[in-house]
Amino acid sequence: MSDIKPTESELEILQVMWTKGECTVRDVHDELSKNKDAGYTTTLKLMQIMHEKGLVSRDTSSKTHLYKAAITRQQAQKTALDKFIATVYSGSASDLVMQALGQHKTSKEEIDAIKKYLDQFENKQ
Repeated sequence: MSDIKPTESELEILQVMWTKGECTVRDVHDELSKNKDAGYTTTLKLMQIMHEKGLVSRDTSSKTHLYKAAITRQQAQKTALDKFIATVYSGSASDLVMQALGQHKTSKEEIDAIKKYLDQFENKQ
């Protein structure tokens, strides 16, 4: 599964499924249409491709096919982040963190949470 990298459009469809659970193409299309101009046939084709790639499962036991995400939000986030770090930050997670902290107004609570996470991470090593 780690070699499957959803495209931006596929991630939008997965977001709908992660929120709603099992969906018809119409369910997904209606949700996507709230924020962008998406054609029904385009949504259908994308979901068929996603099924071929193993990103979604499809229940064909009834007239209306039901689709469900076959990967978790966490799997998709990890894949996207790994790709992002590799391409934008030449594989350096520390460069990403330093850039994020330097460009973003980080609250004391966020910094405390980051410190706590780093302590936990360090203790696992």
